[in-house]
Amino acid sequence: MKLLLDFLPVIIFFAVYKATDDIIIATAVLIPATLLQMLYTWIRTHTIEKMQLVTLVLVIILGGATVLLQDKTFIQWKPTVVNWLFGLAFLGSQFIGSKPIVQRIMESNLELPDFAWRNLNYAWVVFFVVMGILNLIVAYNFSEETWVNFKLFGMLGLTLIFILAQGLYLSRHIQNTDNQD
Repeated sequence: MKLLLDFLPVIIFFAVYKATDDIIIATAVLIPATLLQMLYTWIRTHTIEKMQLVTLVLVIILGGATVLLQDKTFIQWKPTVVNWLFGLAFLGSQFIGSKPIVQRIMESNLELPDFAWRNLNYAWVVFFVVMGILNLIVAYNFSEETWVNFKLFGMLGLTLIFILAQGLYLSRHIQNTDNQD
């Protein structure tokens, strides 16, 4: 459900783009949609994750630049900037702090050996870097419509595939951890 909520502004962006065939209008709608998503999250949980806050700031800055300058390049770079910042944060967490980010997020639900947490965290780093690169490849080598489709379906699909692969990886180590008790 959280994943769907996170992708809701992108779905709205996609729907507006398909209805208007105008990326500037879709971006102008994306900004308040993202703000409303954050407001809903705050009302429901009384917290906003740092990643969500980074995304919101970049939507406002890069989306705002897109609308003000009438230049789609800014909004097309947003997924890359977000993914690379997340990748950098996950990578930095390997060296700063006592635990990688992925462990801090998931350890209340899972018990894994330290090497498994590290490997999983590095996998997320690679995932974020690759997603940023793929976004630029699509943005600069395909039509605007293809990029909009990729932003919703491609990125969502690749994220779901990665999460499933993560589940397979985790199941191996959870079983190993259970067998050691």
